[in-house]
Amino acid sequence: MSTVLQLKGVSKSYGGVAALREVDLHVADNAYVTLLGPSGSGKTTLLRAIAGFEPPDSGTISFQGHAIDGMPAHRRGIGFVFQNFALFPHLTVERNISYGLENREIAPVTDPKAWRGRTRDIMELVGLTGFGGRNVNQISGGQRQRVALARTLITEPRLVLLDEPLGALDANLRTRMRAELRAIRERLGISFLHVTGNESEALSMGDTVVVLDHGAVTQVGDPDTIYNRPASPQVARFLNRYNLFPGQASAEDFATSHGRFPIAGANVISATGADPAYAIRYDRIEVRPVASGAGNGEVRVEGAFVTSEYTGASVLSFFALPDGKVVEVESHLSQRPPESYEPHAQYSLVWNREAALVFV
Repeated sequence: MSTVLQLKGVSKSYGGVAALREVDLHVADNAYVTLLGPSGSGKTTLLRAIAGFEPPDSGTISFQGHAIDGMPAHRRGIGFVFQNFALFPHLTVERNISYGLENREIAPVTDPKAWRGRTRDIMELVGLTGFGGRNVNQISGGQRQRVALARTLITEPRLVLLDEPLGALDANLRTRMRAELRAIRERLGISFLHVTGNESEALSMGDTVVVLDHGAVTQVGDPDTIYNRPASPQVARFLNRYNLFPGQASAEDFATSHGRFPIAGANVISATGADPAYAIRYDRIEVRPVASGAGNGEVRVEGAFVTSEYTGASVLSFFALPDGKVVEVESHLSQRPPESYEPHAQYSLVWNREAALVFV
């Protein structure tokens, strides 16, 4: 598969504070790539460097095989969808969408018949047929999102950058727009680079997920690899699906303040530069009566039940260990009815040691 975008050693600092650190990245043609990271990780700075809004201090950026370093943003041929949509409030939906087509520097489309035809086609693609005459303040948040996307797509870019495009939408609309964005991209056969701080969004939308931490790329992989085999404790923490125990590893076990966990059969991952950690996913833990011991090949800790949260498809239960550390347990309701736990009562939290990840 050919590469549409490539970054080599891209760095950027503000007032001596590094926002990007030697970023190497490539985006394949006709791909959906999600960029995941917490606030302050450099996600938006990276997008703005690619778009041409923020010149990097060092490194190179190539688009469609040509270096674009120093090239103005409007000449790069890269689309950008802003988090706040950045629509023109005094223009209709139709004129917001057609604006870039009519006013671009190279080959502007000024014939009303031509730009109206192109605008009508792109409005149909994004589900806005019939809304062209409305003011953008008269449509919903989801429709404004479509207007922002259509305004970018009408200029026919080979790459579209999306800066947390679903962040301003309510939960139900976010879920629906995930599927719609993927479907639109697939129909056009172009590449999307989608920035998000939401792990579920990144995993459900990206063909490839890039994890950014403190301005550096810490892992790149398909969603299944990122979810089941994070490259470091930091990546596991971003996923918000793993309980992490600090400690020290030996050949036989992992020593924590909660006991020594045997690691025979566990997935041992070399995480250079990270503190050692033992990780077990929320949904891999079974809650048993406190008198239950660990069976062959199992690991056990004891905790007091604190509370549960109903999330729709599952229940998340919280248990406090003797030192106050909270362990989270996820129970999927499709597998069995939700359990009822006694407040402050002690329970055994048990998992198969082969389900654990050990970062060394």
